[in-house]
Amino acid sequence: MALTKQRGIEAYKSTEIGTANQGKLIVMLYDGAIRFLGIAMDHMEPRSYDTVNNNIVKAQDIITELMLSLNMEDGGEIAQNLFNIYAYLKKRLLEANMQKDSTILGEVVKLMSELREAWDEIAEKEVAPVNNSFATMREQGASFSIQG
Repeated sequence: MALTKQRGIEAYKSTEIGTANQGKLIVMLYDGAIRFLGIAMDHMEPRSYDTVNNNIVKAQDIITELMLSLNMEDGGEIAQNLFNIYAYLKKRLLEANMQKDSTILGEVVKLMSELREAWDEIAEKEVAPVNNSFATMREQGASFSIQG
């Protein structure tokens, strides 16, 4: 029974990801990173540093994916600014992991939550599916696109 339920959950997640628009996928990445950092913060006090480390690394991996997905050629200043923010977040996560500092994790979560809200607003306005052109976003004034 539990295995069947797990398969159903996996199928739902796969369908949700496969049918999400580009903005929604980015929001989902932010949600994942924020969730992993929450787990890391929760395990800071009982000193489960292996769990803290693993979850910080997962958040760093998500930020790396966000960095790699930026279209630096077409994205202009917005893409460069996002890249710089992501680089800063990765640096702070490295510091937090080395120092086991939940205050730094809180700072990163706050910044990521603000970025997530902005992307959520974009995703709400976005109507083009992932495999479509980014004409809709350009019409709304966005001057960037995501590759991959």
